[in-house]
Amino acid sequence: MNWLEFSDATQQTNALANSVASRLSAAIESRGQAVLAVSGGKSPIPFFQLMSEMAIDWARVTVTLVDERFVPQDHADSNASLVRQYLLQNRAAPARFLPLVGEAADIAAEVAAACRDFAAPDVAILGMGEDGHTASLFPGAPELAAGLNPAGLAPLLAVTPQTAPHRRVSMSYAALLQAGSLILSIQGAKKREVLDQAARGPNDALPISHFLAQNKVPLDVYWSA
Repeated sequence: MNWLEFSDATQQTNALANSVASRLSAAIESRGQAVLAVSGGKSPIPFFQLMSEMAIDWARVTVTLVDERFVPQDHADSNASLVRQYLLQNRAAPARFLPLVGEAADIAAEVAAACRDFAAPDVAILGMGEDGHTASLFPGAPELAAGLNPAGLAPLLAVTPQTAPHRRVSMSYAALLQAGSLILSIQGAKKREVLDQAARGPNDALPISHFLAQNKVPLDVYWSA
């Protein structure tokens, strides 16, 4: 784990956007295309806005989601809607977007379709809740063991959180370990405390701990107060 600490959220967001842009450009130069997987929620909005202005060959970039709520794409809680509104704008408008949920009618069918379309991300940006969940790998979810199985074959799975609304579609731990690099972006003293606890070793009660313990994929943590 590579820890990067910033004095405020603006510095954190600027550093994160510049790093992600550099990594995507390197992937494009290396193999002609790049895949960026992002997390949703309100916290990434400033990052999305800044990324949308980055001078990248966006026509060669596929943007997808680390996880998604099982709601229609025009729903207020849809991560896809957030990405379209704030990221796929300006210079980033030509990027290809690969959402995880379509009409939100049949979750098994939508997960199967998302698995067929899955491409390992060059960069995957994770968030973390104060309960230690990341992606939609929630502690206590019935599907957590499958989602954290490092040998799991399905890159995405349906998750039923016990402490959050909506069923979810989430990349699995095994799928995220196929990423070129992982970035965890968090803010605040409470989340730092949770992360410090998770760094003590793998613990299903804090799913993020599995990502901290692995040594397969480089993990950078961007934190600000």
